[in-house]
Amino acid sequence: MSIKSLGARLFATIVYGRIRKWADNPVETQDEVFRSLIETATQTRFGKDHDFKDIKTYEDFRSKVPVRDYEDLKPYITSVVEGEKDVVWPGKPLYFAKTSGTTSGAKYIPITEDSMPYHIEAARNAILCYIHDTGNTEFVDGKMIFLQGSPELTEKNGVKLGRLSGIVAHYVPGYLQKNRMPSWETNCIDDWETKVEAIIDETLPEDMSVISGIPSWVQMYFERIKQRTGKTVGEVFPNFKLFIYGGVNYEPYRAKFEELIGRKVPSIELFPASEGFFAFQDSQSEKGMLLLLNSGIFYEFIKADEFFDASPERLTIKDVELGVNYVMIISTNAGLWAYNIGDTVQFVATSPYRIIVSGRIKHFISAFGEHVIAKEVEEALKEAMNQYECSINEFTVAPQITPEGEELPFHEWFIEFENEPTDLTKFASAIDQAMQKQNTYYNDLITGKVLQPLKISKVLQEGFNNYMKSKGKLGGQNKIQRLANDRSVVEDLKPYLV
Repeated sequence: MSIKSLGARLFATIVYGRIRKWADNPVETQDEVFRSLIETATQTRFGKDHDFKDIKTYEDFRSKVPVRDYEDLKPYITSVVEGEKDVVWPGKPLYFAKTSGTTSGAKYIPITEDSMPYHIEAARNAILCYIHDTGNTEFVDGKMIFLQGSPELTEKNGVKLGRLSGIVAHYVPGYLQKNRMPSWETNCIDDWETKVEAIIDETLPEDMSVISGIPSWVQMYFERIKQRTGKTVGEVFPNFKLFIYGGVNYEPYRAKFEELIGRKVPSIELFPASEGFFAFQDSQSEKGMLLLLNSGIFYEFIKADEFFDASPERLTIKDVELGVNYVMIISTNAGLWAYNIGDTVQFVATSPYRIIVSGRIKHFISAFGEHVIAKEVEEALKEAMNQYECSINEFTVAPQITPEGEELPFHEWFIEFENEPTDLTKFASAIDQAMQKQNTYYNDLITGKVLQPLKISKVLQEGFNNYMKSKGKLGGQNKIQRLANDRSVVEDLKPYLV
């Protein structure tokens, strides 16, 4: 065992012990985070506007601070972007993480001196928990690649601005710099396809042991390697030991990845966002990701079914139930207060608190009252793929409300197959049956003849990539929207259909 491997194992034991202390005391930990956030921000403009000095309990906070999304918080954020100090958090932020907004163009998410360390610590701790859980340290001596956005930053009124993944690239610890790939120059390439080819040039001769990124973009990297070498990724990188991913559910990609790699590779799931690093997979044997309760973030939860009610109930960690779909609301040491990040989660354990990401509150299908969420379509597709031994590259789902003639409406699934099932009709039926098992509303609509069973429209090879390229969203942190309550996404897919 190398010195680096031995050191990693010892450090993993220490960090795991620290994590257990707060994970075993979740309510007390969150209470402490809550008090610290309120006390620190009392003299900010937001704190004064919302009487933070009089907030003594969570009930006080709930009554004084309404749930907001970016649009609602934008007047405060605009002041921060314009250079004003002490608006939502003391001083000025270190960075703005620039993301794509749905209604307001670019969004500028503040990252502060207090919040930045937790982004780095969480990513590190995910790997250390994996080491503690498995005892595997073989990968620490090999090369590691992180497929991410450009680390080049601009400046806005004295605050550096860039994509979160590019900002984080500036914080790679010294002991990993020698192992980290790609080079700074390659990472700065803007065009994703050019960047992938440059990454392949750099990595092919190397002993890659860890590969990390959003699955859809890692898949492109793997496919290009196979095209160029005629070998599986596992043959090209025999010591590839660990895949780290976040951003989307890995399950729809798993079969394709195992085919491209030529074997199974252990993986770690992360739940990072510009607004904070919320969770990571801490166990290879337990379902879900450990919710990070000690990272400068106070969590609230609203049942997704009630979210659009006039006064939905806001819950803290102690009140949540297993298997319920919740909208996650955060208050953070970057100055986001009762902020709706748009993600929905379900708790799969409460000792410790572990979650799965179930979708986006704005990404659902309920054109007929069916309340279909991303987790359900992903689970249904996975079940059908296992049954028919096929693989896909990408997919999205939309309702067809006005079909031709006198047909009943239906859900239309747009799928780009890598290996198509032998019987597409039976495959569609398997997905539909799995959907009906998961979602009683959908089942009632099918059995009540309000909807007909789903239909599949095949997307051309590279169709989704070409669609994303046409939108200027190929690569980086961009992802295909899994489902929508209208046909806004799929209308632009028409040129890429079989």
